Amino acid sequence: MVPGRKGNDDTGVCPTAYQAARPPGPEPQGDIAETRRIAHDRGQVRQPRGSLSQAPWLGAYGQVAGRRGVFGRRGRVADRGSAHARQAAPHRDARVRAARGGVRVHGSYSSVQRWVKRWRREHRMESDGFAELEWAPGSAQVDFGQARAVIAGVERVAHFLVVSFPYSNMRWVVALPGETSECVCQGLLWIFERMGRAPRVVVFDNAAGVGHRRPDGTAARIRLFSLFCAHYGFEPRFRDPYSGHGKGSVENAVGFVRRNLMVPMPSAESFQTLTRVWLDECERVAGSDHYRHDVPVIELFEAEKDHMLPLPGVRFDPCDWRSVKADKTGAVTIDANRYLAGPKWRSMRLQAGVRVFEIELRGPDGETITTLERIWGHSAKTQVDPASLLAIIARKPRIWGESPIRNDFPETVRALLDHMDARTRSDLLDDIRAVAADCGFAATVKAVETVINAGRTVDRAAIGTCAKRILEGAGTEGGQDLKRYDKYMKEAE
Repeated sequence: MVPGRKGNDDTGVCPTAYQAARPPGPEPQGDIAETRRIAHDRGQVRQPRGSLSQAPWLGAYGQVAGRRGVFGRRGRVADRGSAHARQAAPHRDARVRAARGGVRVHGSYSSVQRWVKRWRREHRMESDGFAELEWAPGSAQVDFGQARAVIAGVERVAHFLVVSFPYSNMRWVVALPGETSECVCQGLLWIFERMGRAPRVVVFDNAAGVGHRRPDGTAARIRLFSLFCAHYGFEPRFRDPYSGHGKGSVENAVGFVRRNLMVPMPSAESFQTLTRVWLDECERVAGSDHYRHDVPVIELFEAEKDHMLPLPGVRFDPCDWRSVKADKTGAVTIDANRYLAGPKWRSMRLQAGVRVFEIELRGPDGETITTLERIWGHSAKTQVDPASLLAIIARKPRIWGESPIRNDFPETVRALLDHMDARTRSDLLDDIRAVAADCGFAATVKAVETVINAGRTVDRAAIGTCAKRILEGAGTEGGQDLKRYDKYMKEAE
């Protein structure tokens, strides 16, 4: 038999390379022989666990018992005249083979499916199905969802945390940039502060974000989340992520808020602003009647608050502290993104406080170095506080043209520094560094621009005075606001 050409076997299909090259000898038996005979996958021929090898619906000749119009067709499908039918027949026969040991079923796959469905319905056990759950007041369910939103003018994926109370059907939702442990704690903190209470039991969809699953199925909690639970005193519980009925209230709430609060696409200047809008909408929706009790949901929720826990007097700080090592430039890597502490801290072990929206860096002795905006996702650019590089650029003024903070200066200040010689540039950058330590980098560079535009001499005294006026909100015109004394002048007249 030549490989790649039709053979004379009863399947009518091309033999495989194995069939063509098989040495002579006794024919194998069982599912291996059947696999080679129909040139099909062995996994579809092997008898599965609990198969109907002695199926009552198989007759003496392996035909399906039933109506003649459906099951009583004689002959094999492979005997049809078209080439497509001859090639499809072995696959179809393999799927409808009941005993998988040589008994051929002369019927369609859909007929077998209908019989199995009827058999399962007739032999259903009393323990099958679902039971209605009754949740105690003060119990909450938590789950995450995703939706598209415009944040600060950029369209991105917003992760929203939903907290549902099955007893009253109250729902809360907050917007977050991720699903990490600090995001979970921050989202729950916003909701707890909005309610003024904390639930007694919080049921989570899975341990993702606040823990991890052990091989035995139990959940191990992350240290930050354990501290959060101990601070507010509630009991966390974790459910199987594939059992939706046990947490059906929050599963339904995720779809409800997506359909009602996120269409059309929401837009906000920040996640905090979007969260405030959504929390207000949740209170508005709670004014509708409960689907069973015919009373407003907000009234049931107010009664449910009596079964919750009071909030502690001290607010919890959802900050995950990590030990990080700075490289030779003074930058540390957190979640695949780089944050600059400063050249002074090169090759040192630092402490990084990871929050949802910021990264706080501290020195080995606990002194605060800087606080930078946290980047979500992956960014090739290093997060830098421009004030942290002023000292090294003032010491090495020739690197000004290639410094990463050059574009952070206004055009007027940048042009002045470009045309200065190295010594003069070093003196001006040192003055800016000294003033920025007290007034901040933004106010300092704005003060330098103001002094230049006014035509005055750019020195440390002029920059410091103007920067303090900018911080006080006096503007760039100078002088004190004497409007509060106008009423005394009018009384004297």
